[in-house]
Amino acid sequence: MVAFATTSLDYFGFFMHLHAFRNGKAIYMLNEFKAFILKGNVLDLAVAVIIGAAFATITTSLTEDVIMPIVSALFGVPDFSGMFILLGSPPADYAGAMTDYAALKEAGVPMLGWGQFLTVVINFIILAFIIFMIVRYANKVMKKAEEEAADPGPSEIDLLTEIRDSLKK
Repeated sequence: MVAFATTSLDYFGFFMHLHAFRNGKAIYMLNEFKAFILKGNVLDLAVAVIIGAAFATITTSLTEDVIMPIVSALFGVPDFSGMFILLGSPPADYAGAMTDYAALKEAGVPMLGWGQFLTVVINFIILAFIIFMIVRYANKVMKKAEEEAADPGPSEIDLLTEIRDSLKK
């Protein structure tokens, strides 16, 4: 009986929403949504997210394909991301190699993947530094624009006073 009462209330709420859509509220809501989406800030944010995702891919490639091989060569380890410390033993049915980080992780073996973590930290530092440089440049440009806007030159009154004084002479 309680389930029937809940179901009846759910149906009632559903039909109330349909009634609201039939009375023009759906059109109002769609227009409001359209106005929200077309605001400059939302579009700028969407573009920034897309560019940021693409930029993160570039940074990841820089880290994994350029920087980490150099670091690995310095330390004599071919793949730094596969460095780990086992914290437990693998399951009895595990047949993979004990040095395969991906296979051990997939088997659910507890381990500390410090090599992968180091790769991610280096990736983050590169990305944070590049974002810092972009923000620093943007702040310089904005400060320069504010300084130029702060010195508008002589006002109309000053110009008229100069003309009057020159005509008196």
